[in-house]
Amino acid sequence: VHFKQTKKAFKISTETKEQILKRVKEEGLPVAKVAEEHGISPNTIYSWLGKTIKAQPSWKEFSGLQKQNKELLALVGELTINLSQAKKRISYETGQ
Repeated sequence: VHFKQTKKAFKISTETKEQILKRVKEEGLPVAKVAEEHGISPNTIYSWLGKTIKAQPSWKEFSGLQKQNKELLALVGELTINLSQAKKRISYETGQ
């Protein structure tokens, strides 16, 4: 007679799940370490992460992206001005 040993399933609260994901995503802790600390499979955390990728970014992520976007736009503007000035200088120097 063979008996299958199964793990007891338990429900993880939404709050705990969010804390676990925060530790991995924002604090940069390894999935394996966080999973071990909470007694769950790393695959469970990877599954949650996969689902959150489809979700909208957090406010912190959104703010960071906005800042980065402004910096990149400023850089594009600066490079455009530099290019325009260089073209004018070359045109003047070559008499064209």
